[in-house]
Amino acid sequence: MQLNHITRPSTLKRPYRRVGRGQSSTRGKQSGRGGKGQTARAGNKRRPELRDIIKKIPKRRGYGKNRGRTVDGTKPDAVAISVERLGVLLENGTEITSKLLAEKGLISRRTMPPVKIVGGGELSKKFSFTNIPVSASARTQIEKAGGSVAAIVVPTDSGASKRMKPKKVR
Repeated sequence: MQLNHITRPSTLKRPYRRVGRGQSSTRGKQSGRGGKGQTARAGNKRRPELRDIIKKIPKRRGYGKNRGRTVDGTKPDAVAISVERLGVLLENGTEITSKLLAEKGLISRRTMPPVKIVGGGELSKKFSFTNIPVSASARTQIEKAGGSVAAIVVPTDSGASKRMKPKKVR
C-alpha cells in the first residue's frame, strides 16, 4: 500500500468548496448566488409570503384548528345506548341507573364512563331512568311506553353558602 492508493472512507464529510476564489474555481464571479439583488447579498432573510397571509386571516377560537386547546382530553366521551337495546336486555319495570348498566355489561365496570340513552327502534317495556341523560327522541319513546325519566341530580357543595367574604366593620 502506498500513499497515492489510500482512499477516503465514504462516511467522512465532503470537504468544503471554497467560494469566490476566481473564475477557475467553478465558484467564481457570483459564487453560486445567482444574479444581483437582495438574494445575492449576505444576510438575505426575507419572510415567507405565506406567513404574512396566514397572520392576516382572523383566527377562530374553539373547535377545529384549535381543538386541542379547547377540548378536555381527560374527560371521557359518553357511551350511547339505544332504547331498543335496553328493551331486549332488561325486564319490564326496571329502574335503570349507571350501576345497573355496568352490572349488565353495557358499560365498563372499571372505568364507569358517562352514559346517554338515545332513541332508535321500538320500545314496548316500561323503564324508569334515574341520573342518566336521555335524548329528546328517547324521552318521547320512554314516556309513550309508560316509563319515566327523573331529572339529573347535580351534587352541590353544602358549605358554599357559609364560605362568603366577611363584611367590613366600620
